[in-house]
Parts: sequence; structure tokens; C-alpha cells
Amino acid sequence: MIDLRSDTVTRPTKAMLEAMFTAQVGDDVFGDDPTVNALEKMASEMFGMEAALFCPSGTMTNQIAINVHTRPGDEVICHKYAHIYYYEGGAIMRNSGASVCLLDGPRGLITAGEVERHINPDDVHRPVTSLVEVENSMNKGGGTLYKYDELVSISNVCRKHGLKFHLDGARLFNALVETGEKPDAYGRLFDSVSVCLSKGLGAPTGSLLMGNKQFIRQARRVRKAFGGGMRQAGYLAAAGIYALTNNIDRLKMDNERARYLGNVLSKLSFVEMVIPVETNIVIFRLREKDGANEFLAVLRDHNIHALQMDPQTVRFVSHLDFTDEMLQKTELVLKKI
Repeated sequence: MIDLRSDTVTRPTKAMLEAMFTAQVGDDVFGDDPTVNALEKMASEMFGMEAALFCPSGTMTNQIAINVHTRPGDEVICHKYAHIYYYEGGAIMRNSGASVCLLDGPRGLITAGEVERHINPDDVHRPVTSLVEVENSMNKGGGTLYKYDELVSISNVCRKHGLKFHLDGARLFNALVETGEKPDAYGRLFDSVSVCLSKGLGAPTGSLLMGNKQFIRQARRVRKAFGGGMRQAGYLAAAGIYALTNNIDRLKMDNERARYLGNVLSKLSFVEMVIPVETNIVIFRLREKDGANEFLAVLRDHNIHALQMDPQTVRFVSHLDFTDEMLQKTELVLKKI
């Protein structure tokens, strides 16, 4: 099967499984799992931040960050298609009692100017703006990348107004291999950073949340309250260590294969538009309205699976289990439709 629904479908390699099988473990809730501790230290040092916390999912790391940075009744500024709002089950309101100020912007990106214009005044009729969130790369924008200078500008606005700044970096490493920027450059801009190990990096599960020591201490308390405290989590953390050690540079191949697919799709008569491909996500709109279901059915007949975004829009995501041979087969099938 060729599975292009998401980069979450990857399976651990034999080398990663070996690292997991041989991991030293303890009880992470007591803080004595040596492999979890090693992963958290590795990640915090990579981003130049004081501490890190290993969690089951990126949704949890994002929602923990929101919970720590806000109080009930506060407002979070983010893009209207941000994962924290669009794909996390209403968790901002459910878990933290915070409201949202949803900004628009091309391909899922927001600007410093828009952020500053939407910070609420000190008015009892308005919620207190306390947190700004960005997503890089931007999933629903088609894997779009922020320009680093724009992130610096947004960070400066946050500092000027006393706001916290959170990065949903679920696919941040796909962005970094394209831009050449280093993780610690992001650590300097944000109060908290979330990265996923279970997408292009290929671990079976797990995400990391980074920040200063005080933030992570409170985040650990919230993780417990959210039910995210794990025991012998070192078996999972070992996969994360392997991923950060071995699987970052190869993300460039995923991005290149996605760009190749985007180029193929842009030349097909039944495709109306392909969002410019910057990382490993390809989002395209079909000419036929309500045509996604039929198109996906044709792909399934050839054992290729993709994701419908709306009745006319489809997403492909490349990953480490999507090989050059699979790319060639997918191209042949697309050209025969």
C-alpha cells in the first residue's frame, strides 16, 4: 500500500526498534526514567532552552502550553486554520477556558502587524490577550514556511505587549532542513516550542515541549492533570532519541518527493490548482466540484491512499515510508486518470 494520508502513518525501522528494545527505563512520573531524561535533555539543548517535557502527542504539548500561558477567560491569537483551533477538538476552550482571536492570512500565515492590531485594549468588556501562536510548517496552508524575519517581528510584538509566544512546530524539522536555520534560533524567539517525533521523524508516538524551567515545571503538573503522565516511557523516548539523531537530515528527501508530486499534479488536466509545495505536504484542488470522493476511490483501486480536505481538495503527505519506487507508481497512476 502507498499511504499518503499523513506522515503519521510511518512505522519504526528495525534500527529504531532495536533502540527501543534495549532502552533503560524507570518510572517517568517519578522522574527516574533515564531514557526519557536523556531525550528531554537532548531536545532542550538542541533548542537552547532550559528544559523539555516528553508527552504522548503534539495536541497534548500544544494544549499544555496554552493552559500554562493563559488563565480562564484569556484570549489566544492564532490563524483561523491553526491546528490548535481547527484540529484539536475544541481543547482550547474545553481544557483552558480560553477564547480565540482568529486571524486570516494567505496560506495559513499571520503577520506581526495583524497580531498587533488584534491585541485587545485594557477593557473589562474584552478578554485579556495573553498568548500568540504560530504553526511552522503550516499544515492546512500546505506545509507553508514562515520567514524567520517575520517570526522575529511577531516575537518583538509579543515582548512589547507582554504576551507569551508559542510555536506549534509539529513539522518544524521539515522547515529547518529547507531554510538551513538552527533549532536554537527558534528557542530564542519563543516562550514555548512543541515538536512532534511521530511524523516525518518516524517515531511511533510522542512529542516534546520546551521552555524555561519554571514553565516546564508547571507543564509537568498540567500533563499529569491531562492524564499524560507515563511510566516506563523510556521505550518510546528511545525512538525519539533515535529519530533526532538519525532522521532529521533525511527529511529533505520527503520535501523533494512532495515537490515532485506537486509538479506532476500541476500538469494534469483534472487538477485546478496546487498550493506551492515548500515542505512535505501537497494540497491540490480538483477541477470537478465534489470530485474528491471519486478521485480518492480511483486511487484506492490502485492501492494508493490520500486524504480529503474538502469535497474538491485533496492532500498528499510524503514521509520516510514513501519511497522513490512508490513515487514513480503514484506518478504513473495519476497520469492515467
